Amino acid sequence: MTSMCLQSLQHRFVDWTKPSTTSLILGTVVDQARSKSELVAENALLRQQLLILCRHVKRPACTKTDRMLLVLLARMVRTWKQALFIVQPDTLLRWHRQGFQLDWKYTSRAASPKPRISPGTVALIKEMAANNQLWGAERIRGELLKLGLCVCTRTIQK
Repeated sequence: MTSMCLQSLQHRFVDWTKPSTTSLILGTVVDQARSKSELVAENALLRQQLLILCRHVKRPACTKTDRMLLVLLARMVRTWKQALFIVQPDTLLRWHRQGFQLDWKYTSRAASPKPRISPGTVALIKEMAANNQLWGAERIRGELLKLGLCVCTRTIQK
């Protein structure tokens, strides 16, 4: 209950301190309450968008580096949706998801393309699974350990 009240107060405070797009004076006053690092990050986000616009006259085209910088800078700015002018917030979120997918794909890839166990061991595992329908992966692993073959449980599949 207390955490919900604090969360509600935090959301109200964030909504109240969002810079107004209509009043320059109100926006300046609200900016006084924001941290210096957040203002610096917002300025960097705006500068990056200006650099993109200066490079391309008719239609701005973002490179992969531009996309990465915009995503990283937007993460540091609480009011990043209002600081975006050349891309939609949904586009920036899509870029963030794509970057996360690439990062996850990179970190979860196999250490080496070669299988860790020999083809003979794989054939033995398949034969044991076919001949013993009621044995699970743990039982097959135990039998392989008795034979002196060390095999990870993840590699045993029927």
